[in-house]
Amino acid sequence: MNTFVSRTIEDQIRRRLTGEPRKIIILYGQRQVGKTTLAQHIFQNMADQKVLRINADFNPHTEIFSSRDLAKIRLFVAGFDYLFIDEAQRIPDIGINLKILYDNFPNLRILVTGSSSLDLANRIHEPLTGRTWTFRLHPFSAEELTARSNALDYHDRLEEWMLFGAYPGVLELENHKDKATFLGELTHAYLYKDVLELSSIRQSQKLRDLLRLLAFQIGSEVSFNELGRQLGLDTATVQRYVDLLEKAFVIKTVVGYSRNLRKEISKKQKIYFQDLGVRNALIEKFAPLNMRDDTGGLWENFLFVERSKLLDNHQIRASRFFWRLQTGAELDYVEEYEGKLAGFEFKFGNKSAKAPQAWHETYPEASFQTINRENWLPFVLETAEFA
Repeated sequence: MNTFVSRTIEDQIRRRLTGEPRKIIILYGQRQVGKTTLAQHIFQNMADQKVLRINADFNPHTEIFSSRDLAKIRLFVAGFDYLFIDEAQRIPDIGINLKILYDNFPNLRILVTGSSSLDLANRIHEPLTGRTWTFRLHPFSAEELTARSNALDYHDRLEEWMLFGAYPGVLELENHKDKATFLGELTHAYLYKDVLELSSIRQSQKLRDLLRLLAFQIGSEVSFNELGRQLGLDTATVQRYVDLLEKAFVIKTVVGYSRNLRKEISKKQKIYFQDLGVRNALIEKFAPLNMRDDTGGLWENFLFVERSKLLDNHQIRASRFFWRLQTGAELDYVEEYEGKLAGFEFKFGNKSAKAPQAWHETYPEASFQTINRENWLPFVLETAEFA
């Protein structure tokens, strides 16, 4: 798979980058997810425009764009129509310096990428309030991959997506051994890099141990107290590590849905991995689905992440939860959008499930649907219900 795969958010970024009102475009995403490739593809179609491309790993560029020196910056950007800064989180005081660029060069259009929201988010959003459009780039989505081939091919390769995820580098490889090797290297080379570099964490082994514990608990509610006991860490430290991992786009935390009904559980969380290939690499397990005891958890994680990609790529601000009562009644996934409530149960087989009676009694206006192997594609491909 060496040809360019069109990304759903590309047209949105291009419109914001070239249109009005002029704002700085911030493109976030995991390492190796294709941010640089996407940005370069956007600028390839601007042959008549002068584009200044900056790699923040190159020290002279970093010195200039962290200087707060308008004269220095002017010498560098004068005459250009567009400025592209890759890996912008490496530039000290990037937010203040982008504000200087935005305020003093009204004809300059700016696109920056960042592999982690840790430092970049903290140092960009405050000085740039009202001056940015923000986008998130995921690993390839079902929508993007079916557009390249077709839905039937994607359906037939379901096991591959559940085992190896959808990083661009993984999809370029043909056999399972190479995919597993790539994911192992990706996990060890990049997974902890943003968290360890951009925070004060010194116990890198504890971080790895936490991720492995979380990997074994996908689809289940997580207790930070219990995780702390297993790791020899206090609860506050576990919460901090989880927060950092979420900001680094490794995991996603989901809370329980509640409208303050006394019996509803809303304090615990579920943890999903943003890419299942990374999750399986952490536990070094790429066995076929028929030889695993975690297929249900993989299916739930897969559907949650693919649904999230669909919503994020189309800028649909739907809130995502799970739901459970103290009696044990539960739903895997709950979605709330513009006052409309929908509940879903995920079944890896072809069976359907009935919504718990308490769900209908508590939320009679809410819809319910089972998502299984027969009807899952519309759930991750279609946005008609949000039109």
